[in-house]
Amino acid sequence: MKGVKWMNGKITLAQGSGGKAYRELIQKVFLPAFFNEYLRPLTDSAVCDGGERIAFTTDSYVIKPLFFPGGDIGRLCVCGTVNDLAVSGAIPKYISVGMIIEAGFEVKTLVRIANSIAKAAEEAGVIIVTGDTKVVEGGSADGIFINTAGVGVFTKERPPVEQKVKLKDKIIISGYMASHGMAIMAARMDMEFKPPIESDVAPIISLVDSVIKSGCKINAMRDPTRGGVAATLHEWITPDIDIVIYDEALPVRPDVAAACEILGMDPLYIANEGIMLLSIPECCADLALKSLHSTPGGENAAIIGEVINGSGNIYSITEYGTKRRIIVPEGELLPRIC
Repeated sequence: MKGVKWMNGKITLAQGSGGKAYRELIQKVFLPAFFNEYLRPLTDSAVCDGGERIAFTTDSYVIKPLFFPGGDIGRLCVCGTVNDLAVSGAIPKYISVGMIIEAGFEVKTLVRIANSIAKAAEEAGVIIVTGDTKVVEGGSADGIFINTAGVGVFTKERPPVEQKVKLKDKIIISGYMASHGMAIMAARMDMEFKPPIESDVAPIISLVDSVIKSGCKINAMRDPTRGGVAATLHEWITPDIDIVIYDEALPVRPDVAAACEILGMDPLYIANEGIMLLSIPECCADLALKSLHSTPGGENAAIIGEVINGSGNIYSITEYGTKRRIIVPEGELLPRIC
């Protein structure tokens, strides 16, 4: 009965103090969800197996709302981190989870988030090896903020991706775009789409693996999160090339396309959390596409553009055959989408 009452309680400042209440929080919430051989010692640092070269990334999550169709802050913080590792070419191995929790936050909600983190980590094939918890006064953190860091390893057979697009490359997207950003916007604005628009938040490791194992050369690979596909293309552009995108080739779910049209938003600028963009040599593009199509989550992959001689411009060819410039995103279309 005492345990049930505790689980139905709320987080207090004492649970961030490092004392008895803090240890109770770790023992009752986080260890049941995250426990593994690396966490067993409960020391200040995890000792892990590595490699000659590693990829290391970190990210913070302040999404609002915490729960949304297709996911939640727990699933998002794992997928966002492992996807950043995967598109570098590394094999994701370990992650850390740091939480800043507001006093008054419901314990049962925290348990739900912790379990979601554990489930996503298992799905992604990574191990949670360390973490931290801080509690701040009510009104200071809007419920909960999460920071994750991740480590991936490179091998001789799997070196870092060069991350430089080249002339005549084909631009490939691994699935439907703009789903995450529109799901968050619809949930935050109480737009009653039926069924609700779902986020695409998911680990993309298997999609990356499928292309690498096919033997295709990957010149550049990114996950187009904040700023969407447009932002990633602008990170790739150089002064001696143009990138051309074909509007009719862009894969967008019908519900997402309808929401974008209603709100006057361009799917190219909307955030994603479960797809990747690749720049692949023309000779390998069809093989890469075939590999993605045969992998769960990649069924809607498409070649959406190409790299041509130019002067640093990005534009799309519309369904009418006209050109439309894709400018660099300015400002934030929707704050706190991750």
